[in-house]
Amino acid sequence: MFGFLMSLFIMNSYGAERVLLFIGDSLTEGYGVEKSESYPQLIQNKLDQKYGAGKFKVLNGSVSGSTSASGLSRLNWFKKSNPEFLILGLGANDGLRGVTPQMTKANLKKIINAALELKIKVLLLGMMMPPNYGPQYTDEFKSIYPELSKEYDIGFVPFVLAGVAGEKSLNQGDGIHPNSKGHLVISETVWNSLEKML
Repeated sequence: MFGFLMSLFIMNSYGAERVLLFIGDSLTEGYGVEKSESYPQLIQNKLDQKYGAGKFKVLNGSVSGSTSASGLSRLNWFKKSNPEFLILGLGANDGLRGVTPQMTKANLKKIINAALELKIKVLLLGMMMPPNYGPQYTDEFKSIYPELSKEYDIGFVPFVLAGVAGEKSLNQGDGIHPNSKGHLVISETVWNSLEKML
């Protein structure tokens, strides 16, 4: 949370840098790993290596425990930083909070609409629910992301945890949050789609 607040204070200092705003939950915040090991920071490293330092700036507006309902207010907080790209990774916590797939989709649509109105390019990170939620819920939830990517013709990562979910060696002891090795895999997955949009 401290890092999130600090970002609010310094977000006007980026000058001509092209800003990438990440909005997500604990996965994107980097829960349980060092900031330097989180996948948004690893993407910052890739940007610096490919384009040179100072060309792109990653802002991480992610907060652990967030649901899709929180994304719009966070986008409004950060719009003064003039982000050119929004990497949107929300929804994974919605099932835990009793949010229906229909409401998750509606919340994500509000965020995407607001971003597009601001001429921000959107990369949507697809999520999936574990099977214990039941086939109807998991199927409805899984369909949210490809449907939105098609409707808005935006960048899309089908499953942000591809190759990581269920892999013990890539996750922390809770079996849910990726460890540093898992974040490395996620950074490659996201980069493969993001790079095409730059």
